[in-house]
Amino acid sequence: MNYDLSVLSSCTLFQGIGQDNVQAMLGCLDAKRKHFAKDAFLLRAGSPMSSLGLVLSGSVFVVQEDFWGNRNILAVVKAGECFAETVACVPHAILQADVVAQTPVSVLFLDVRRILTVCSSACVYHAQLIRNLLADVAEKNLHLNEKLTQLGQRTTRAKLLAFLSAQARKIGDREFDLAFSRQQLADWLSVERSGLSTELGKLRAEGLLEFHKNHFRLKTEGEDVQ
Repeated sequence: MNYDLSVLSSCTLFQGIGQDNVQAMLGCLDAKRKHFAKDAFLLRAGSPMSSLGLVLSGSVFVVQEDFWGNRNILAVVKAGECFAETVACVPHAILQADVVAQTPVSVLFLDVRRILTVCSSACVYHAQLIRNLLADVAEKNLHLNEKLTQLGQRTTRAKLLAFLSAQARKIGDREFDLAFSRQQLADWLSVERSGLSTELGKLRAEGLLEFHKNHFRLKTEGEDVQ
């Protein structure tokens, strides 16, 4: 099966492993590629997991939904990034959230047990692969802590300011585009969409923020509008 090796070799999981070696390792890892339409469920909460997913193209949401249908977006996973790796690493663990296609996506599923167990052929780069998986899990933990900090704020306004500040720090610029719709942003922050829209309007009126659709620009108090 042919893969876009440039995508695979540039992602965290295969960093430091050349394209030829990545190709050789895929069979060892029982790689399976699948395609999903927008809004399709890749995985359902409650499912046992032994494989991680690596997004080859498109993006997915990791979403928790309660009995009444209230949604909380836990993560956005883009091309070159993994999902479900933490659950797959824990024997007998089950998935605690749904994985839903934000766009049409192509995903490569890899057996985590084969990653954590060095094969009989003793791939030269297998130890590097295990280190990369550990780094990926650690990075996801940092992102989760960042989100917990945002959700720990007491008001919709404080959550929104914490989120927008984090986005600006992440890209090193006060001006950026968000991949979220308003409803998706509300789901990410665990707030009502109407309350979110109200706070966005207040921040713009106070001169702390400019936005048009998904394009945002953060401002300091008293800064002239451009």
